[in-house]
Amino acid sequence: LSVWIFRLVFCGSRLRQDDSPPRIVEHPSDLIVSKGEPATLNCKAEGRPAPTVEWYKDGERVETDRDNPRSHRMLLPSGSLFFLRIVHGRRSKPDDGSYVCVARNYLGEAVSRNASLEVALLRDDFRQNPQDMVVAAGEPATLECQPPRGHPEPTTFWRKDKARLDLKGDRVTVRGGKLTISNTRKSDAGMYVCVATNMVGERDSETAQLSVFERPTFVRRPVNQVVLVEESVELRCQVQGDPPPSLRWRKDDVDIPRGRYDIRYEKEDFLLRIKKASAGDQGTFTCVAENRVGKVEASATLTVREAPQFVVRPRDQIVAQGRTATFPCETKGNPQPTVFWQREGSQDLLFPSQPAQGDSRVSVSVSGELTISCVQRSDAGYYTCQALTVAGSILAKAQLEVADASKDRPPPIIRQGPSNQTQAVGGVALLRCQASGDPEPTVTWLKDGLSLLGKDPRMALLEPGSLQIQSTRLSDSGLYTCVATSSSGETSWSAFLDVRESSDLTDSMSHNASALPGPPSKPEVTDVTKSSVSLSWEPGPEEGSPVTSYVIEAFGSQLVSNSWQTVADHVKTTQFTVKDLRPNTVYLFLIRAVNAQGLGDPSPMSEPVRTQDISPPVQGVDHRRVQKELGDVVASMHNPVVISSTSVQVTWTVENPSQFIQGYRVLYRQTSGLPSPGAWQVQDLKVPSERDVALSALKKGVVYEIKVRPYFNEFQGADSESMTARTLEEAPSAPPQQVTVLTVGNHNSTSISVSWDPPPAEHQNGIIQEYKIWCLANETRFHVNKTVDAAIRSVVVAGLQAGVQYRVEVAAGTSTGVGVKSEPQPIVIGNTHRGNNSISDVVKQPAFIAGLGGACWIVLMGFSAWLYWRRKKRKGLSNYAVTFQRDRGLIENGSRPGLLKAGDPGFPWLADSWPSTSLPANGGLGGPKDRGNFGRGDVLPSGVGEKTGTMLSDGAIYSSIDFTGKAGYSSPARGLQATPYATTQILQSNSFHELAVDRPDPRWKASLRAQQEMVKLGYSLTDGHPCNGGKGGKKKKSKGGSKTSKSNGSCWVNMPLPPPPMHPLPGTEVDHYPLENHGGGYDSDSWAPPLPVQTYLHQGLDNDLEEERVPTPPLRGVASSPAAATYSQPSSSSLSSTHHEEMQSMLQAHLDELTRAYQYEVAKQTW
Repeated sequence: LSVWIFRLVFCGSRLRQDDSPPRIVEHPSDLIVSKGEPATLNCKAEGRPAPTVEWYKDGERVETDRDNPRSHRMLLPSGSLFFLRIVHGRRSKPDDGSYVCVARNYLGEAVSRNASLEVALLRDDFRQNPQDMVVAAGEPATLECQPPRGHPEPTTFWRKDKARLDLKGDRVTVRGGKLTISNTRKSDAGMYVCVATNMVGERDSETAQLSVFERPTFVRRPVNQVVLVEESVELRCQVQGDPPPSLRWRKDDVDIPRGRYDIRYEKEDFLLRIKKASAGDQGTFTCVAENRVGKVEASATLTVREAPQFVVRPRDQIVAQGRTATFPCETKGNPQPTVFWQREGSQDLLFPSQPAQGDSRVSVSVSGELTISCVQRSDAGYYTCQALTVAGSILAKAQLEVADASKDRPPPIIRQGPSNQTQAVGGVALLRCQASGDPEPTVTWLKDGLSLLGKDPRMALLEPGSLQIQSTRLSDSGLYTCVATSSSGETSWSAFLDVRESSDLTDSMSHNASALPGPPSKPEVTDVTKSSVSLSWEPGPEEGSPVTSYVIEAFGSQLVSNSWQTVADHVKTTQFTVKDLRPNTVYLFLIRAVNAQGLGDPSPMSEPVRTQDISPPVQGVDHRRVQKELGDVVASMHNPVVISSTSVQVTWTVENPSQFIQGYRVLYRQTSGLPSPGAWQVQDLKVPSERDVALSALKKGVVYEIKVRPYFNEFQGADSESMTARTLEEAPSAPPQQVTVLTVGNHNSTSISVSWDPPPAEHQNGIIQEYKIWCLANETRFHVNKTVDAAIRSVVVAGLQAGVQYRVEVAAGTSTGVGVKSEPQPIVIGNTHRGNNSISDVVKQPAFIAGLGGACWIVLMGFSAWLYWRRKKRKGLSNYAVTFQRDRGLIENGSRPGLLKAGDPGFPWLADSWPSTSLPANGGLGGPKDRGNFGRGDVLPSGVGEKTGTMLSDGAIYSSIDFTGKAGYSSPARGLQATPYATTQILQSNSFHELAVDRPDPRWKASLRAQQEMVKLGYSLTDGHPCNGGKGGKKKKSKGGSKTSKSNGSCWVNMPLPPPPMHPLPGTEVDHYPLENHGGGYDSDSWAPPLPVQTYLHQGLDNDLEEERVPTPPLRGVASSPAAATYSQPSSSSLSSTHHEEMQSMLQAHLDELTRAYQYEVAKQTW
């Protein structure tokens, strides 16, 4: 082998003149090949001699038919790599990777560029299949698919009814896997298939059906109609669509019950018939047509004319001179009646909104109320209110009486009167009494009907009229009456005072005025008859305990009693009708609230009211005059001012005012959001002098038409020009009605149809501009939202996820925002792929991806650790130890320590088993004196001596041979300590022991493991050896050999070995290396160095070793530094320069030869 290596290195290095290194002339190219198909990676190289070509994939050599005849890869003579078939599986992908070809000859190698071989792939399952879809003609339709995974990325096209789809024009477009038809037609309906293709082939998706329907359209719409009461009415509509739509009638956004109306099909018309129309039939009738793709509506207004009727009749009034008289007159009818007033005996007519003439004190409001301000005696008389429409007319009369101011004053009012009390003897009693009136009344007190003031000094009258009694006695008990008197009359209030002995008094009753209820509002007269008056009022502020009831007091100017009388008590409501009154009598009323503490303050007095006479006089007014004057009044409106979303300020001016104007009637109606303007609503302004009013409680976001009309009693003037105003919009306050959710198509369809009706008109709060549809799932990624125009009442929502439960909500939106959502409508789309979707959902979760990545990382780290451990274990197998048998006899041989005889075949030579440091021999162990301590077994390898060697499986490789040092020997001072590098040693002497004792080094203390290792290797230690405890140590024998004992000093097993030679020198003899002061020579035939074994350092000294490195001993024969320890004799002699140079040259030559052989072996293994 050595001769072959020598020839290869020296003879092969001679280049021929025409030889050349390899050169790649054709590089391989990237390939994408289908699985199972043949493929060729081209590679061509030039060179002399002709290079050999090898292929590598992803850094590893490719096995071809030349290596394995059964391989599917063939190396062609040209160097190209031919694949009989491409092998590619889900788990095994042996052919997929990056390839390079390498051309080699003895002059070198050439590497081609990388070429990737990728296996074309096209899976079977589409990532997303197109879904069935239902659209209305004219609407866009979108079918979407995601092709299966493939390499190269597959392209897609579409087939319709098994024919490739024609993409001519802009109406049908395909982008990626999305097919969009911008304006669908009936001809677009059919079965669609998405086709994915690449070099592997084609894959067809599941078939999706596109259904194109037609929205309902009206052929005939219902028309507006005007009829009189009791007339018959017919409303018709005709609709077409695909599929045929269903029809129904609605009235004012409410489905019509069939019991009231006759609804049926008559030929192609959908008919609604009303046999006898009534006022309740007036309204907006809507024909609703609906099918699967749409919903349309058409409305018509039915107007039913109705004769005028009185809502509030005018009542007789008794008014003091200088005050204001008001006669209400409210009517209804269809159309709204024209109301005007006329005074009997006068030809003038008073119309609403009629301009006042001169200093006219009479006006008529828009609502028909007649107002006479600053009443004079001449105003007394009868006034007639008339209402007129095309359907008829009505009239009503009322009398105005003017009374003297002095006679019109009511008697005083006792606001707070005394209450029943129980007091102890000797106490203080306080009876309250507070009165008011015009003129100011005086207050007096009576006891049991007799006057009290001035009779008893214990009794005093306090402001503003209360009675105080000090030092009460039993005789003070009785009925006390507070009397308030003025020129207009008197009023009294009585209460009991009970005075008792203190022993008999169990509970003293007290009165807390602050806990009494507050006064109610001024009572309003709502109706008057011959013997009754109806009143209404509002509760007062809550003070103290809650109100339990009310008390009604009345005063009649024509009654015998000239004081306030209680006409009703224990009234539980805020409305009451006082009965058993006298006819043709003027009454005043006030209300008091009652709680647990007593009676509260009275309300303000009501306006005077006269009950009707049994036989009122029949007197007429000149209607023509009233009507003429009201007709001359001209009211001019200003632009209305919108205050808020529910109120508008209206102002106007009046020209040609008339005395017959009682006030103004502001008429307004809704004109937006309805098929036809709504009914007029009225707000009266009963003060003729005022010219503005605020309309409140209006609908939000609605356009109102407003006009002003003067009135006088039953007469009304001309209307002003109409003005319009739109209230501010708000978001709808109610959700869409009748929300219906239905699935569309077959069970695999992911489309739904959502239909709804608008929110109620009173809650729309403006013009509906859009509808929003939310399809909400449990996960946001499945949400589908859609917005449609306000004219659309149904829509098809596509692209939902199969197997997912959705909640469908609909809301209407105005210009200010989106309103209230409808109640969620649950629906579940077909669940065919629910399982696959759930698995894909889990796989796509970030937590799953992170966990999978973490698991892969842990597996990779574990695999790397296992590789590292295995490599380390295999590397440790290359270390071995050679044991040496200790011989007590003195063996003289002439060989030199530390030199291996080259001709001895029993000694293996492994360069990488020697340490890198070249340690010299201890200077104290190199003389003849010590040679007698070595036996033949010390220098023989395993199998030659008596003991067998042991291979240490866990031994570490120290290093390669260090050839940098020069061969030589030196003899420095004897006292320097040697640097250890192994636990085995072949020298033992007294001087060695003395060195360990006299010059201890804590870094090299013998460990228990080192001692045990020596026993395993077959060493016998002398009794006096330090490892056995020194001279004083006790001997302990065992079957395995001597057992070491603990010692604080260094033992020979921890001392350094002599270093291995650089190379066994051929023909080494003693006389070639003379040494001075030696008593004997070395036998070159019988001496060899031991192989190294693992060094065991004492535990706990690692840090010391790191901080202070032991100097490395030099090679034998190499001059060492003064700090280095040697194994030579303490002699100043050294190798001669001639021998030194000869040995150096021989070592260097052999080193070069070994280096070339090693490089060749490495290259051969790599190839």
